Amino acid sequence: MRAISYRGFGGPEVLTLGEVDRPEPGPGQVRVRIVAAGVNQLDSKRRNGWLEDVMPTAFPAVPGLEFAGVVDALGEGAGGFSVGDEVFGTTVTGSYAEYAIADLLVPKPAGLSFEQAAALPVAGETARRVLDQLDVGPGETLLLHGAAGAVGQVATQLAVARGATVIGTASPANHELLRGLGALSVAYGEGLAERVRYAAPKGVDAVFDAAGRDTLPVSVELRGGTTDRVITIAAPDAAEHGVPFSGGGTDAETARGWLTEQAEQVLAGELRLPVERSFPLADAAEAHRAADEGHRTGKLVILL
Repeated sequence: MRAISYRGFGGPEVLTLGEVDRPEPGPGQVRVRIVAAGVNQLDSKRRNGWLEDVMPTAFPAVPGLEFAGVVDALGEGAGGFSVGDEVFGTTVTGSYAEYAIADLLVPKPAGLSFEQAAALPVAGETARRVLDQLDVGPGETLLLHGAAGAVGQVATQLAVARGATVIGTASPANHELLRGLGALSVAYGEGLAERVRYAAPKGVDAVFDAAGRDTLPVSVELRGGTTDRVITIAAPDAAEHGVPFSGGGTDAETARGWLTEQAEQVLAGELRLPVERSFPLADAAEAHRAADEGHRTGKLVILL
């Protein structure tokens, strides 16, 4: 099958299009024909070899975690889905390929495009997981770093729906976007603490760091010197500041429930997660270059 793979760590240039063996579904497994694959920072970090301590790589490696596609084959004893079902979710074999073995699988609503569905799994699960871990509730104030990114946008909307006030940090160019999602926007950089205090004179109840750009010291300061209810998904120096790093752990049944609900919300116009740009499979390296540049205001998606 056609797939993007890499045989050594490095920049986007290590990604090449070629033929690899098609994965066969084992007992209880489902194989999916991929239509669209989401591009994530995790893909770039693994490509660079930065996560070997926790996610060892076997070469040749096919990148990609999230996807949308059509059920193609069922392993012995696999239930819940039929060949031809339109689905989305995450994969254990890499989604930048014509076929993949599913890890987490959710039915795709008929009116939801494959591009939209492929954009949702990582951002949707991560946003919901961290908001639950922070126990964000009505009347509280959440400081959200990196609010204009994919995770940040979903988290902003989910927190506002809970009745929380969201103060989102972003570049000035993205402030109108955040206001449209219901957040109060502040610029990151020097003077951030003062700007947040002006926006939230009664203080900040919780901090969700989705940016990882030297945000933890000021986050702890704004929480009154405590790391209680401060969580990061992006800061590599989290342990140095005593801040919990949230990197997954949601059980499959719970995650499927969240994504099923969020897909319906996207379809109903109650949750926005724009696809900023799509790339053909052959241009996966270009997609990674765009992702590595940062400052995205929507998802990047690879189409097969």
